[in-house]
Amino acid sequence: MAGLTLQAAGFSSHRGRSTATFSLAMLLALFVLGSDLSLVAAGEQQKSARPNIVLIMADDMGYECVEANGGTSYETPRLNEMAAEGLRFTHCFSQPICTPTRVQIMTGIYNQRNYVRFGLLEWNQTTFGNVLQKAGYKTCIAGKWQLEGGLDAPHHFGFDKYALWQLTRRPSRYPSPGLEIMGKEKDFPGKYGPDIASDFICDFIEENKDEPFLVYYPMILPHWPFEPTPDSEEWDPKSKGAGNSQKNPRFFVDMVAYTDKMVGKIVDQVDRLGLSENTIILFTGDNGTATSVVSKMGDREIQGGKGKTTEAGMHVPLIARWPGTMPAGQVCNDLIDFTDVFPTLLELAGAEKPKKIELDGRSFAPQLRGEEGNPRDYIHCWYARNGGPEGVQFTQDKDWKVYANGSVYHVSADPLEKQDLQNSLDSLTQEDRGRLDKLQAALDTYVGTRVLLQAQGQKQNAQKKSNNKNKKQSQNKKTPQ
Repeated sequence: MAGLTLQAAGFSSHRGRSTATFSLAMLLALFVLGSDLSLVAAGEQQKSARPNIVLIMADDMGYECVEANGGTSYETPRLNEMAAEGLRFTHCFSQPICTPTRVQIMTGIYNQRNYVRFGLLEWNQTTFGNVLQKAGYKTCIAGKWQLEGGLDAPHHFGFDKYALWQLTRRPSRYPSPGLEIMGKEKDFPGKYGPDIASDFICDFIEENKDEPFLVYYPMILPHWPFEPTPDSEEWDPKSKGAGNSQKNPRFFVDMVAYTDKMVGKIVDQVDRLGLSENTIILFTGDNGTATSVVSKMGDREIQGGKGKTTEAGMHVPLIARWPGTMPAGQVCNDLIDFTDVFPTLLELAGAEKPKKIELDGRSFAPQLRGEEGNPRDYIHCWYARNGGPEGVQFTQDKDWKVYANGSVYHVSADPLEKQDLQNSLDSLTQEDRGRLDKLQAALDTYVGTRVLLQAQGQKQNAQKKSNNKNKKQSQNKKTPQ
């Protein structure tokens, strides 16, 4: 319309002047039209570009802790908003406890093939951070580490920037916390650990808003010690922390609320920078809620099951937000386990899987785009908190669960696995027996696949520490005192 207005205003009674004016008007019109098309093209390119990825994982926060999942003990307005704007999964399963989950989600491999022991990520593993970094993503991790390896470990496993608790030490994580940030141990008197980590992430997002980035946020919250947050009436910035106490689960309510607040803080930063349509945000939890916590879903009481292979120990929330790509307010009932995260991030980023690794997971990126995808028929679990040659092993679908020891449970009717049906299989329908046969056949494929990496991992880390020590000694000899 601007071009037409210029043309109408440009005609005069003299033919020469009319032609010249008309030509100028046409040029201006074409310029305006071209600018408009360029803006449209830029917008389409922005939407089709490799998305930024933010993966948030709460610590000890089971499925029942989110209002959108039907929980009634806690207020989670920002997670509810994420679910309303995006996609909520109903059947996502982690490992039963911290380190086994962290190793599995970061490597995309079931624990029987690469888990060493609690508190360690074996040095030769490849993480999604490594692969996305190589694919051109700027990468950041902030929150809880608990995987050893020293100050260089986050860089080794593919993260450009980091701000972590429990990397080289275990000070307070909440009031007056101590974190390791980019190679240095730093203490923050009077501050709150989750604020430090989330601020670091927000700064990273702003610094890298013009290129694709990956943020992995393994949250510090709401793991015990249960103590006040800065939003609690009892908050004391001079507190030395509650140690490892689980004595005050009433504060868990405040800690879930602060977890929700931190999620909202990250979402708001993405929105403020105009990155919403090219940023997918995923929220989940690393395992079930602490056993000292009892929550409600309506009239149903649910005791936390952290450390157990029941639903209370492994059923976790999974909520995704991707405005403009993901249909809003959708619910997905597909089975998801934590080996699926790695291949999903690879597909979203358009990154190639390294030939040297064999992933166990299946991408759910199509579901995130509102497509049907290729849902898995079952999930598998091998679990041993402290490693070793033997572990608890099972396969399950949405209704049935088969353990390697022969136990069988109808988990959709018996989520706490109180009634073992292995001696009552004849009473089941033919359809259910057929499903159990398929689960048993799947479980049989994993028998004998345990790989012991402990000696290799310890030797590698020990050699690295020795090399670093020798390097420092050599530098000290060369440096005048």
